Amino acid sequence: MTRTEFQAELQRLRREAGVTETNAGSFRSDDCRGCLRCMFCSGCTNCYRCTHCTGCEATTGSSHCLRCTGCHDCSHCRDSQGCTGSAYLVHCASCSDCTYCTGCVGLAHKEFHILNQAYSRTEYFALIKTLLE
Repeated sequence: MTRTEFQAELQRLRREAGVTETNAGSFRSDDCRGCLRCMFCSGCTNCYRCTHCTGCEATTGSSHCLRCTGCHDCSHCRDSQGCTGSAYLVHCASCSDCTYCTGCVGLAHKEFHILNQAYSRTEYFALIKTLLE
């Protein structure tokens, strides 16, 4: 194989992967594009090994997330971007290993925060009830 043949084949593979509509290895995922090994997802794009996610994009290893983008290893997150190893985040960005945070940006190892401010568990749920319902 020559260098030119190699580059041509590489470009062909990149084009093919970029426009794929298939969801290889996925199970019972509806209206998804370019997802791999996902299960029970709906309306997701370019996700990997997610389960029960809806409307997510470029998310990996996550479950029960809604409209998240670029999240990894998250669960029960909603409308969040670029978060990792977190659970029950809402409208968060770039949070890592956080639980029950809303409207937070750039936090790590935190729980029960709203707009990067700490609250007790009781205060958090009382405020969330008025803010999000």
